[in-house]
Amino acid sequence: MLLVDGVELVYRELGPATGIPLVALNHLGANLDDWDPRLADGLALDRRLILLGYRGVGRSGGRARDAIEEMADDVIAALRVLDLPRVDLLGLSMGGMVAQDVVRRAPELVDRLILISSGPAGGPALTEMTRVMVGGAVRASLALADPKARLFFTRSAAGKTASRDYLGRLRERRADRDGRVALRVLRAQLSAVHRWGEQSPTGPSSFDRPVLILHGDSDRMVPVGNASALAGVFPTATVTVFPDAGHGVVFQNHLDVVVAVRAFLHR
Repeated sequence: MLLVDGVELVYRELGPATGIPLVALNHLGANLDDWDPRLADGLALDRRLILLGYRGVGRSGGRARDAIEEMADDVIAALRVLDLPRVDLLGLSMGGMVAQDVVRRAPELVDRLILISSGPAGGPALTEMTRVMVGGAVRASLALADPKARLFFTRSAAGKTASRDYLGRLRERRADRDGRVALRVLRAQLSAVHRWGEQSPTGPSSFDRPVLILHGDSDRMVPVGNASALAGVFPTATVTVFPDAGHGVVFQNHLDVVVAVRAFLHR
């Protein structure tokens, strides 16, 4: 546990304590156990990887935040408590929105930025995420399926196989598991993403360090147009769009994503 502004935040560290650490921020409704073990292990092969939890989520204390800016406050404070003057920052979906606000307000803390399945403030159709997520969860419930299978993966044969494999990998960890994600967390985080989507689009960012943007071409929760919108915000960005991949592009293509991210972070 990490004590940040009087509140304990859960976090997990992997890999050797060498080089610039990589800090990873997860998607909406996720705890630390929702990180794909293959992704985390692959990224931690030759660097310190810190999976940072959100306030009020899982075993973390406090009340779940309902604003992206407040989550960014917690991340900035956590980096300072960990005495990390410089990190590489990876944000997945909502985590990418939080990461963007971190580099907006504390750019000196971030050397390289990775945004996966995410979108900028005011990005295309981000205000539709609540409708898409609730609809997908209802359909999954009627089919007795895990909502992640419907929301994160395509319905192609490859997508269905990747979904089954990912859900199986999530059950591999037996010890030191994170706590359950409560329904109130989903409400708060959906509200945060909706507010982010309602904002007026911003102009180009002053963040001039390298940026990597990864997205799936069939993402229903954060439509692929957000990748182009992010590239407009970050002129230094490199964009890769994966075919036949949804919101869970990072899990469906974990091997390729590990290779791409490690190459991007190599110095």
